[in-house]
Amino acid sequence: MNRLDRLTAILIQLQSKRVVKAQDIAERFNISLRTVYRDVRTLEQAGVPVSGETGVGYSIMDGYRLPPVMFTIDEATAFLTAEKLVEKLTDAPTEESYKSAMFKIKAVLRSTEKEHLENMEQNIQVFRNPYLPKEKAGPLQSILKGISEKQILTIDYFANHSQEKTKRNIDPVGIFYSGSKWHLIAYCHLRNDYRNFRVDRISEVAQTTQPITKVHPSLQSFLKQVSKEENLLPVIIQCDKEIYRYFGDQKYYNGFVSEKEIGSKIEMTFLASSLEGFARWYMIFGDKAEIISPESLKKLVKDIAIAISKK
Repeated sequence: MNRLDRLTAILIQLQSKRVVKAQDIAERFNISLRTVYRDVRTLEQAGVPVSGETGVGYSIMDGYRLPPVMFTIDEATAFLTAEKLVEKLTDAPTEESYKSAMFKIKAVLRSTEKEHLENMEQNIQVFRNPYLPKEKAGPLQSILKGISEKQILTIDYFANHSQEKTKRNIDPVGIFYSGSKWHLIAYCHLRNDYRNFRVDRISEVAQTTQPITKVHPSLQSFLKQVSKEENLLPVIIQCDKEIYRYFGDQKYYNGFVSEKEIGSKIEMTFLASSLEGFARWYMIFGDKAEIISPESLKKLVKDIAIAISKK
């Protein structure tokens, strides 16, 4: 990227947030902090009203806006790809909002870029697994509105472990997508504690007029804690190369981490959430594979095999 393009990109980045740290700019463009300072001074000399505060970051005076920017072909294609994902992985209101935004984006494209997107439209698709039941994303937009406006929400939630439907007041903290499901981290007033709610099990969301008064940790801190609480167990197996190609995405569902070739074998490392679940998956191809560790997994597979033979 030449310097003129970088200066334009930095200006757009400065307009994207209230405060932008110099370190964030340096990491994005893989440049030194000294180069960041020099680029910002160049923008100031060009008349851009940038203000900086040591230890805080840079901001642009309210009301200043860069004239409309044209998108590149690659950027326009990225928007189109995102549209396909939004269509399949989110709720109807989010899909409609994104489509509305796409019309605005396409409106500022040059004719060649519009033609490019029209040609690419049929060449990018996202499909659900036809053998799995159709999944609903849940009321994402209502939840996001509550997070943005910092308001307490009332939800109707179906708890799978108790098979009960309850109405709860919650302080929404954040949402994340994992294992083909959307999850909501929130402070539950019914339980007086934080909970991980599956969004597809939330049937109704109602906004209250009550503001969130409690100060909550960030979503990132909860995600780190969720990872620790899952108590994942390391598993190492070796399998024949001839069977490896049949694993497909199933290895990811069972906690796949890494792999390496050892002669005619593929050694794979997993972090499994359930040894029994892993053992039953392993038995599908167990005649072409060997468990390296742990020993408890070997015993579990043996016990299951003996139980099967008795039947």
